[in-house]
Amino acid sequence: MVTKDPRTAVNQPSSAVPPRQRLGEEEDDLSIEYPSSDGEPMAENKWQYVAMTDTTAALENQYIHRSDVFVGSDMLMYYRMNDNATRVAPDVFVVFGAAGKHFRDSWIVWREGKAPDFVMEVASPSTWQRDAAEKRDIYAAMGVTEYWRFDPTGDFFTPELIGERLIDGEYQAMPLERDGDGVMWSRSAVLELDICVLPGLDLRLYDPEACQWLLTPRESEEARLAAEAALRESETARLEMEAENERLRKQLRSLQSGQ
Repeated sequence: MVTKDPRTAVNQPSSAVPPRQRLGEEEDDLSIEYPSSDGEPMAENKWQYVAMTDTTAALENQYIHRSDVFVGSDMLMYYRMNDNATRVAPDVFVVFGAAGKHFRDSWIVWREGKAPDFVMEVASPSTWQRDAAEKRDIYAAMGVTEYWRFDPTGDFFTPELIGERLIDGEYQAMPLERDGDGVMWSRSAVLELDICVLPGLDLRLYDPEACQWLLTPRESEEARLAAEAALRESETARLEMEAENERLRKQLRSLQSGQ
């Protein structure tokens, strides 16, 4: 079976929300408020927090020049029209064909025009069971093309990385590879990236086309500082060379004047 790549076959919604939208026979009631917070913490522990924030930052940087790609994290997502009590909050999600990268309080599926194409949940003691069962069913019903689960501690899932693709309304596991260095990985067709778990359960993203790892925020900052240091060294070397050249010119003029 050939499935369409959501990167090239997405619904391009209008950036303006119409006064009324219909979902079947139901009409969107714009008087209903959709809270932006559920009062829950973003992460239960440092393992979950680092995996969520590093992955989100890497994806935001990867698609920084794409105005139609929205990357979100721990944002409330409403998927039933006029129901503000039924919601999920994906740890990481990506939408291709989004109506702009502007900030949002929440993701309201019927107003945005589409569900995410990619969702990743990072396991924690209180969420892993719901990630593997209830949320899996919710994302399938929403039409999320790829659903990934990652266990940063190795306490809940075996293997620690699970990627599934929606085919005929059901999630089917994507192949998982292991290389000789102990790296476990699988290809995300939606993102066109390899999702990798390094020894020590470090979650990383790799761009096979560019042949490079996507940088974490710490690595980006280190690269920036290194570039600034190199620039300073280059400027210092330039000034030293100019000073030496000026010294030699003065010496030459002195020799010439003495003849």
